[in-house]
Amino acid sequence: MAREKLLVSMVLAVLLIAGTGSISVDGKNEEEEADRITSLPGQPKVSFQQFSGYVTVNEVAGRALFYWLTEAVDDPLSKPLVVWLNGGPGCSSVAYGASEEIGPFRINKTASGLYLNKFSWNKLANVLFLETPAGVGFSYSNRSSDLLDTGDHRTAEDSLKFLIRWMDRFPRYKNRDVYLSGESYAGHYVPQLANAIVNYNAKSKNPIRIKGFMVGNAVTDNYYDNLGTVTYWWSHAMISDRTYKQLVNICDFRRQKESDECESLYYYAMDKEFGNIDQYNIYAPPCNKSDGSKTTRHHMRLPHQPRPVFNHFSGYDPCIERYAEAYYNRPDVQKALHANTTGIPYKWTACSETLNRNWNDTDNSMLPIYRSLIAAGLRIWVFSGDVDSVVPVTATRYALEQLKLNTVIPWYPWYVKKQVSDLASTLVLFNY
Repeated sequence: MAREKLLVSMVLAVLLIAGTGSISVDGKNEEEEADRITSLPGQPKVSFQQFSGYVTVNEVAGRALFYWLTEAVDDPLSKPLVVWLNGGPGCSSVAYGASEEIGPFRINKTASGLYLNKFSWNKLANVLFLETPAGVGFSYSNRSSDLLDTGDHRTAEDSLKFLIRWMDRFPRYKNRDVYLSGESYAGHYVPQLANAIVNYNAKSKNPIRIKGFMVGNAVTDNYYDNLGTVTYWWSHAMISDRTYKQLVNICDFRRQKESDECESLYYYAMDKEFGNIDQYNIYAPPCNKSDGSKTTRHHMRLPHQPRPVFNHFSGYDPCIERYAEAYYNRPDVQKALHANTTGIPYKWTACSETLNRNWNDTDNSMLPIYRSLIAAGLRIWVFSGDVDSVVPVTATRYALEQLKLNTVIPWYPWYVKKQVSDLASTLVLFNY
């Protein structure tokens, strides 16, 4: 609950500085109406509007990205647009952002229905969940090679094209203030998309009104992220002194693919020294339902390589990802969402291992992009919860220290109900 309250409080801070801008007439077109969600299976009654569907971003390849818009509960025409992206790379914003973190609904344990999330961000903003790139969740490409050769560059390019075409479908958002947000490997997606928007705006007569972005526990720079990760493990007694020293001495930390000796050290740390923990919330109970998935998920979570990092916040129920996979594979749910309309030849999953294993450009540091966007005048928030051992607070601190920025507001504790939050007390919040 402390983490959820933290996220809501942070988005409120974003919205307090967001102008309403000029508002277009709330007219509806046929494409928009075709995307309207009347109700999802097992959904409680709500007052806000929802839309979901596909936007084609590349006609030649047949690439189309899936979105889910949950408009603000009150006065949506006066509220900004927040675009949420999840990380991985290869993980779904429907699975995590919408269903586990900031969306209006949670999925019950039997996947038979939904219940309300009282900390939903659409109480304060219009929230657009985007599954990107093609191959994530319901998003698809008719060119199978796209799933074997993708990366940051194409993701930013396709996401920009999505936003341009989506706003043509929803013209009332064209003059709305826009904020981007996400977590984990979205630490790459978000600043790169922001940069693509800034470059697009410099040439366009119809600019996107981007005002800033916010990322949490964000993958930023290989060397500082990886050094910060093993330091976190050691400082939180997750690994031995001996293993820590070996990792620091043997691993390069800058490379996407480490040496075999370094790889074996990571596996040893996770298999022999971590124990049965949830790496994304080290103090929460892990999901112990026996379905054979533990080894596979463990294998995909090598923190020194941003490529296999599948990050999400576990919250109170560490098994919620499984409820999502059961719910979103239901034909009636897909029909209500206008999803899987072309008969995708694989089931919906929270993360795509195929995309994750074939990502081709994770080595790029985001620090030069941060410098450029700060100079361009964007507002940037970077926060880090202190129980994530995959992209931990130490990694965030090490990376952002390289920007050499002045401290404007000194460190202060974060209180929830007059108690210093165990999750927020080590919050790293930068507002440039």
